[in-house]
Amino acid sequence: MTETILKYFPRLSDRQKEQFAGMADLYPRWNEKINVISRKDIDNVEVNHILHSLAIARFIDLTPGSAVLDFGTGGGLPGLPLAVMFPEVSFHLIDRIGKKIRVASEIAKVIGLENVTFQHGDSGECHEKFDFVVSRAVMPQDDLVRLSRKNISDIQRNAIPNGVIALKGGDLQAEIQALKDSTEVIAIKNYFSEPFFDTKKIVYTTVRK
Repeated sequence: MTETILKYFPRLSDRQKEQFAGMADLYPRWNEKINVISRKDIDNVEVNHILHSLAIARFIDLTPGSAVLDFGTGGGLPGLPLAVMFPEVSFHLIDRIGKKIRVASEIAKVIGLENVTFQHGDSGECHEKFDFVVSRAVMPQDDLVRLSRKNISDIQRNAIPNGVIALKGGDLQAEIQALKDSTEVIAIKNYFSEPFFDTKKIVYTTVRK
């Protein structure tokens, strides 16, 4: 069930293919017990959720040894797909809802992800430093930047400056107005041709100390 992912990422290893297939199989099963994805959308998990998360992997090729915080991960998106794509990068997934973190950790365990850690709690309880904070439609970008600024490392490892990378849709003008000098908006339809992505964006904000 990973044909669409393979269309855009044809060089996946056999292990990565197995992990993505396992993820696509496990999310609908878990969703019957704990609602982490809209039930009307669960049949589209590969494109609308896993591939959507992987738009970040088209935007940046993370350097091995980097560290990424998934802020408000819910059931593990975008963190788990990115952890499969970048096995030499460490990912820390945090969410305030314990049952959602449980789903993410169980899926990671079953597919054999070894580069992820999990935290049930508020972002204020996370004090580690990361190259990037990623998020998927959790809150307005200015709030996300304000809350996660303390978690952005001063050490530069990647081709672009450290900062916040969020997946969003809709009209973003108001929420990025105060950040416009440090923010770039990228249309995901530049990467993926499925109609779902016509209105989806990556919002990248450089975080300077």
